[in-house]
Amino acid sequence: KPKATPRFKLITFSSASISSLILILEIMGKVHGSLARAGKVKGQTPKVEKQEDKKKQPRGRAKKRMQYNRRYVNVVTGMGGKKVGPNSNADKM
Repeated sequence: KPKATPRFKLITFSSASISSLILILEIMGKVHGSLARAGKVKGQTPKVEKQEDKKKQPRGRAKKRMQYNRRYVNVVTGMGGKKVGPNSNADKM
């Protein structure tokens, strides 16, 4: 296996100036974008108010029971005795 190259190089300076340190950092390359753009997307997104908590849907056995009661026990019939679908607006006429 080839050895992984480290992302940062450890360099010790005895009497180096700041300009040479900046030059070395520029040669190594940038890891991420500048910090001036940090939080750009979060700042652009509009604030949305928190919604009220809805009652949670039953799960498992309780959900099957609810479906059975809705489909077979409390059957809603429309005009002419036909069974009405769950998305129908026939009862509002």
